Amino acid sequence: MSDFETVSVDQVPAGALVLDVREDYEWVEGHAAGAVHIPLGELPVRFEELDPDTDTYVICRTGGRSAQAAAWLVSQGYTALLVAGGMGDWLEAGLPLRSENGQEPTVR
Repeated sequence: MSDFETVSVDQVPAGALVLDVREDYEWVEGHAAGAVHIPLGELPVRFEELDPDTDTYVICRTGGRSAQAAAWLVSQGYTALLVAGGMGDWLEAGLPLRSENGQEPTVR
């Protein structure tokens, strides 16, 4: 049993705080428009960049890293929700993507 809620990509509200915990190379190639990027390994030293009073929708490629991040954030007093299916489902749903490399956004 987890201490965080799991939502599908279509349940992420417009304008929500989306936290992408993937690695830099994944982020550069494609990420949710408006997302915040803190790789999972950096979360313990950067989590205070997030607002503990704001629901944080945590996403990665498929859900493994984001589940770890959501559980850890909840243990720190944050409200974190796991985005099930990760960026793969985000891409399949046709939700807005951005890249940082000047190329068409992609997810891998």
